Amino acid sequence: MKIHLALLISLLLSGCAIGAGKSMPYEAWRLGFGAPAYMEVWIETADVVDIQGHIFKRAMAGIASIQTPANNRGNPRGWPKRPGWGKGKYVMNADLPRLIYVRWQSLVEPQTYEAYIEIPESVRAIMRKGEKAYCNADDKWITDYRKAIGIGLAPGGIAKAWVLGPCLPPIEIARVEATVDPRGPYEGKSGGRHRPLSGISKAYIEQFGIPYGSW
Repeated sequence: MKIHLALLISLLLSGCAIGAGKSMPYEAWRLGFGAPAYMEVWIETADVVDIQGHIFKRAMAGIASIQTPANNRGNPRGWPKRPGWGKGKYVMNADLPRLIYVRWQSLVEPQTYEAYIEIPESVRAIMRKGEKAYCNADDKWITDYRKAIGIGLAPGGIAKAWVLGPCLPPIEIARVEATVDPRGPYEGKSGGRHRPLSGISKAYIEQFGIPYGSW
């Protein structure tokens, strides 16, 4: 935790030296979260530090995008070749990200994790670059941007991140192994009680278990 705190402080101090103008060619970028089928998570908070040094607390919170097909027909192993944007929202009034902190409850274990995902300049360069792309929805060629960061959260504290655009293929940018938050759920304020797991996910876990090592 001390190392993580020192990292956050150093990023904030270095970010404060950057000018006030936004560095991206669009109004806002989007932060979204997903989870493998049945592997339910609850995001307590996802905080963002942008390259100006501004902090956006709870830029995202709540449930992550997930599929829970009936009769155990889903497959939680691995990640899709084209991950979606996930459940989330645009980080309004922010410049491009420098650091994303996420604390979440893995309900199938249950366990509480926290992870720090650093966004290097090489990724921000991808997010600034416009590319010609064909959009099936509009049936035309456009100049598209990868203006979203999608993060997958899996049991064992695995967090994987991609940058993607509406009509452009995703690019993997990070895989992080989170640490267990020793305070437990809700920073120790819930008496160790995690949010409940849904019946359909519980039934899958009881029959097939958690496919650790596949993410």
